[in-house]
Amino acid sequence: MCRVVDLQQSVLAKNDDLAAALRADLAARGTIAVNLLSSPGSGKTALLELVLGHARSLGVPVAAITADLATENDARRLARSGVPVKQVLTGGLCHLEADRMRAHLDGWLPEDTRALFVENVGNLVCPASYDLGETLRIALMSVTEGEDKPVKYPAAFGLANLVVLTKADLAQPVGFDDDAFTRNVGRVNPGVQVLRTSARTGEGVAELWDRVHAVCDGAPVHRPPLAGEHAAHGHTHDHGHTHDHGHGHDHDHGHDAGHGHTHAHDAGHGHTHPTPAPAAAAR
Repeated sequence: MCRVVDLQQSVLAKNDDLAAALRADLAARGTIAVNLLSSPGSGKTALLELVLGHARSLGVPVAAITADLATENDARRLARSGVPVKQVLTGGLCHLEADRMRAHLDGWLPEDTRALFVENVGNLVCPASYDLGETLRIALMSVTEGEDKPVKYPAAFGLANLVVLTKADLAQPVGFDDDAFTRNVGRVNPGVQVLRTSARTGEGVAELWDRVHAVCDGAPVHRPPLAGEHAAHGHTHDHGHTHDHGHGHDHDHGHDAGHGHTHAHDAGHGHTHPTPAPAAAAR
């Protein structure tokens, strides 16, 4: 007798099991993970740098992992906040997965961390299907991307516990239709909170941190209507493409507040060298 197996669903189911175990382990140590999803250029790195700095100024221990296909640019920028930051280079993979998350955290994440921010690969498609063990999932988009992004990428926005609009200071110059955006968010995720922010003016930075900190203290998070479907079926839509996980180029670059970093490769070889203080990057 022949049995047909949905390979994608099987992969996602395994990931969900690993993510649930990681979430429980983080909770046991008093840490929540915050998964940040957006397209490239949304401004999430600039916003996250401010949020990390704000948390540090309040004396709350936080950390961040940032994932990219190449370059350590984002880690250098985030390290300016003075909190532990780790760069993950995916070697071409367009998303993070729960098993890699655990591998990157083991032996690195400080024990007293209250909130671990995960800046996912810039992509509104692949990352949406992968639970990373987060307690809070945030979908971000900038006013320059257009009001229809939520309905174009329903999984990314429909599975979010919070939606953040970035670059709000540019809304008027680019003719952003806030009402249309709010309606579109409501179509895919009724009841989700929308927070408006600007890294340039500082708008919404304290409010975003307050929301994350409340979750650290046990505040409930919005449950998206798609969450039940995601849990039951392992995915919410057909990506229409496959990923090759056999590339073997999994690098992680750990930064500690600008004092140095270690490059660890899958092959088990690594080296350490000092990193000069990063130069200011344009926002």
